[in-house]
Amino acid sequence: MKKLRILQINKLYSPWIGGIESVIKDVAEKLMGVSDMQVLVCQPKGKGKKESVNGVNVTRAGSLGIYFSMPLSLSFFGLVRRYAKNSDVIILHDPFPLGDLAVLMSGFKGKLVVWWHSDIIKQKKLLKLIDPIIHKLLKRADAIFTTTEGYIGGSSYISHYREKCRLVPYGIDTEKYLNAKTRPILSERLADKSRLKVLFVGRLVYYKGIGVLIDAFQKVNGAELFIVGKGSDEEQLKSRAEALGDRVHFMGNLSDEDLRSAFSDCDIFVLPSVEKSEAFGIVQLEAMVYGKPVINTDLETSVPFVSLDGETGLTVKVGSVSDLTDALNKLIADNELRAVYGRNAQKRIIENFDINKTAENVLKQCENLMEE
Repeated sequence: MKKLRILQINKLYSPWIGGIESVIKDVAEKLMGVSDMQVLVCQPKGKGKKESVNGVNVTRAGSLGIYFSMPLSLSFFGLVRRYAKNSDVIILHDPFPLGDLAVLMSGFKGKLVVWWHSDIIKQKKLLKLIDPIIHKLLKRADAIFTTTEGYIGGSSYISHYREKCRLVPYGIDTEKYLNAKTRPILSERLADKSRLKVLFVGRLVYYKGIGVLIDAFQKVNGAELFIVGKGSDEEQLKSRAEALGDRVHFMGNLSDEDLRSAFSDCDIFVLPSVEKSEAFGIVQLEAMVYGKPVINTDLETSVPFVSLDGETGLTVKVGSVSDLTDALNKLIADNELRAVYGRNAQKRIIENFDINKTAENVLKQCENLMEE
């Protein structure tokens, strides 16, 4: 049987760090043997190039830089048109307005899948300009991938195209995580060895709710906070955390190896996001696979579906400092509750969120489209 020719289109690709980029990379690597997989993205800035990344053929279009959270590339349009001619299925990862326009202008006649990762929340003025383009793209799409049934209703866009939506939950390579060599990277930095380790991992930007987490920690006892990541809000967050003294640690970006060590070494993982830009929270999977309880927020996205309130952790009201404080203190004080939630968390990830299942689902959905 002839291999399906699949073209994945996104803003960026590994080694750029991001949850969506991790999913695209993992799916591409898992499917490259059973499909003809190509990946087309942009450079963050600079000249374009072609390369093989872990066996996956990746083309990076030249870019003038990133503006409004999106690379600006003129050559991207020609590349999309060229690669589309030799593709059976295009999987376009959104939000990516440049990609939306390029695909619509490409003349592509094959099957189009829009993998909807999140709504655009912050760039409201830009959204007014691109809103018609997004709806035209979703009307053109043969299928829309999304993570959970709940997120369909929570989206301002794909809720209008429910009949096209197909559920494709994200996954991680659970074996790779569980077999990785780790070290006590957080314990080594503890100011007081008797304290527990609370971990946050993500970009230091507005929608992650890190300010809420820092404020909540003012009334938390018996723990230290470790913040992993970089971003535009870093300096003001450091100023906000000065009152916590040696109880908060900004660790910057970590290598994949050190990041796995951080997830493995923490006692509690927190994802305090405050906007629907946080559509899933893959970092939850990375903590849960190591048996860590999670505190997340009740966003109208897939976030609370990943870690379940009262089963694998606690879910608190979005933006509530007091709720987050109470949840932290509750888990810090109860060793047995943390252990129970942690065991449930690991079981949930292994059974429901393995990358092999995600890749198989993607391929099956694409094959079904071709049969239709």
